Amino acid sequence: MTARSKRLAIVATALMLGSGLAACGTDDATSSDGTTTITFWDDNGGPARTPVWQHIIDEFQKANPKIKVKYVGIPIAQVQQKYDTAIAGGGLPDVGGVTTAMLASLVAQKALDPLDTRISGGALNGRLNEQVVNTVKATVPDGKTYMMPMSTNMGVFWYRTDWFKEAGLEEPKSWDEFFTAAEKLTDKSKNRYGFTIRGGAGSIAQMMEVIYGQSGITEIFDSSGKATVNDPRNVAALEKLTGLYDKVTPQADINNDYVKMVAQFDGGTVAVMQHNLGSYNNHVKALGKDKVAAMPVPMSDSGVRTVVSNPVAGIGLFANGENKDAAYRFAEFAASKAMNSHWAEKTGVLPANTEVNDEPWIQGLQHVSAAVKVLNDPGTKVVQMPYYLPEFNAITKTDAEPEFQKVLQGSLTAKEFLDTLAAKLTEAQTAYKQRNGG
Repeated sequence: MTARSKRLAIVATALMLGSGLAACGTDDATSSDGTTTITFWDDNGGPARTPVWQHIIDEFQKANPKIKVKYVGIPIAQVQQKYDTAIAGGGLPDVGGVTTAMLASLVAQKALDPLDTRISGGALNGRLNEQVVNTVKATVPDGKTYMMPMSTNMGVFWYRTDWFKEAGLEEPKSWDEFFTAAEKLTDKSKNRYGFTIRGGAGSIAQMMEVIYGQSGITEIFDSSGKATVNDPRNVAALEKLTGLYDKVTPQADINNDYVKMVAQFDGGTVAVMQHNLGSYNNHVKALGKDKVAAMPVPMSDSGVRTVVSNPVAGIGLFANGENKDAAYRFAEFAASKAMNSHWAEKTGVLPANTEVNDEPWIQGLQHVSAAVKVLNDPGTKVVQMPYYLPEFNAITKTDAEPEFQKVLQGSLTAKEFLDTLAAKLTEAQTAYKQRNGG
């Protein structure tokens, strides 16, 4: 055999071995021994998450011995800049961790492939939570699925079960019961308060969760693109919320950020604290598992349960990758029942794969079980937060947070505050539609 013939034989063998990966007509680059190597960027690399991904990668490589995964862990604070730099100068991975918080930016730069056809034609068709998928689609102008969803979170109200028992109270099922419990559990002479309001950094998302939860309004923008945040029902809901301040809440709440709020709850000052599932370990460590539980956002008076969307975490398939079939196979494997269960259990989040819902570990964790039940209830309506708006963070943090404090102090009315917030959101939404041909 001539040298040229040997080279042709090697190329032919590599192509035959690599063809087994082709699920959608894309040829992956393979080495001479038929092995395909893909690079995966973890968007939150560190001691908590890296071992979880290493387990998933090990299991994937056992099931797919012809595919090798090169893991690169990136600190969460650096990942957006890392992706932007790689888009501009080259060097993107085949597949990488993304969240809906960064998805609009990546899609605008044409960095990701939509996965709708691959998902509908593969093993995960019909197995991904519809609410989670809708949150992913709502983040981009064309409504496509630009990431494989892995997990999401949910806002809940953490409450002291021992305080409720002492007062003869059941877990609130309605907003009226919630406000009544907050009043009954307040005893300022004992430095006990029924609730704590987040009045400082990060306050607006939690405020919106409470007002939309009360009003039952299911959209941030109506069909004309006008923000609904100042709907009279939301104004009334905000008045009820801010009316709690300094009556059944500590006066210091006006400056509450996450750290101060947790310190109050875990320190035994307040009965109920609003946050998400992620603070579970802090509460259990401070109070004990038998003294704390989570309740979902109560139903509105109209009978609709509305919950504000939380960012979805998942995996993106990069458009310039040379190994797309192998990369998608990895993403699909990571979102499969066994791996998604491992991921959710170890990271304390809600799984995107609905097959995980009946896993024993979920049933053994009250807060996760309650949240999964709500998320998978067809009657639950997820209010999609407009994370895709470039101005959203500035509007809700820089602009709105100081004004919300004025509402708590009584120097600004709830209607004035929400009218201003609505005007800014409407303006940003109008500009977004104009840029994207809406």
